[in-house]
Amino acid sequence: MYSRQALYAHGWKWLTSLLGAALMATFFGCASRPKGVLLPVAETSPNASRVEMMVATTRSRAANPGEMYGGERALTPSFAEITVSIPPADHRKIGEVEWPRRLPPNPATDFAVLNAEVVDKPAAEAWLSDNIVKSKDRSVLVFIHGFNNRFEDAVYRFAQIVHDSGAHSVPVLVTWPSRGSILAYGYDRESTNYTRNALENLFQYLARDDKVKEVSILAHSMGNWLALESLRQMAIRNGRLPAKFKNVMLADADVDVDVFRSQIADLGEPRPQFTLFVSRDDRALALSRRIWGNVARLGAIDPEQEPYKTELAANKIAVIDLTKVKAGDDLHHSKFAQSPEIVELIGTRLSDGQALTDNRLGIGDHIIAATTGVAAAAGTAAGLAIAAPAAVIDQNTRENYASHIADLSGASDGPQANGPRRKDCPAHSVNGRCIEPASHSTRE
Repeated sequence: MYSRQALYAHGWKWLTSLLGAALMATFFGCASRPKGVLLPVAETSPNASRVEMMVATTRSRAANPGEMYGGERALTPSFAEITVSIPPADHRKIGEVEWPRRLPPNPATDFAVLNAEVVDKPAAEAWLSDNIVKSKDRSVLVFIHGFNNRFEDAVYRFAQIVHDSGAHSVPVLVTWPSRGSILAYGYDRESTNYTRNALENLFQYLARDDKVKEVSILAHSMGNWLALESLRQMAIRNGRLPAKFKNVMLADADVDVDVFRSQIADLGEPRPQFTLFVSRDDRALALSRRIWGNVARLGAIDPEQEPYKTELAANKIAVIDLTKVKAGDDLHHSKFAQSPEIVELIGTRLSDGQALTDNRLGIGDHIIAATTGVAAAAGTAAGLAIAAPAAVIDQNTRENYASHIADLSGASDGPQANGPRRKDCPAHSVNGRCIEPASHSTRE
């Protein structure tokens, strides 16, 4: 038996090492990052891409115009139209946010803002209406960020996701009052509760708008709590969720598994297709588990273990296990956005108007196809397990996995599953674009 002092010392050593990793990641990642990066620049780059988004926020305005919004809570929601310039592909890797090292940003090499305008609610509704009509499929993608995010973190990360995924949906960023500090966990959690009604009001508006044909929701970390609570409120108020709410994607969910079980029940039937992105090596969720009474966090479960395996199957919830993916920060808490294969394939499926899984192929088949060429180079079936960036826990992928292994013997003799390999690519390509390992990031 360990003494109380020994247990305390062990727990404190574990906690300080984890906090130390987070602090070091933040220090090295942010030391060269200037403040005020959201001031619009006049200069543009001819080869840069643009992402236009609508922002809905419960943050209060910042004193610095280049920050737009801070981490304190506003009395009422506000809105902004923001256009982000993304540097050309030869100056960045898929999954990365190229933060400017100095001001003003250089659109040829950095993420930069071309337009940032605070607007009233009627103007926000008009922007949304105009962009939905012009969109390919009249769909909307709502993104809710996670813990420890400043306003500019959320803006640039969502712009990266929209750009790298290639999704055609109209982008709507929901950003809640996070103070952007690892020491403000409690304040951030209460800020998600503070924002529940505002997010539900947005969902209700999208449900009423006949021009909107489909809504997908992507939430990260603590933002999953906000997304689930707002959907739950909506379902209880309306009796069900709208049929146009097609996909709910929960990445690295900082949600108590027992509470999630109750939330899913409250959503009733029918409900959207839910997809979980989990990672058992997520160190941020490991810390959260200790904070919340050692109850498992949804984003760090082992989906092959009971009772999760049976419950997930019963609720038709797909799970993408990113435990072995080598992408993201040292806390392993942002793989969904920084793994090039994952973010691109999600965008492809959404742009095709499909759920992340369907009756023929699981998302795992597409991920495996994107990496079969690498596995073939290894020359063995084990190479597939090494190269595949994710283990996808859905029945379709399970049933098809054997055929992927069988195809390995011929993969090296024929074209790669994702098309001919580009000669300038060091590894492989997806949709004609080079895939390289993503570098470290410090925010969720």
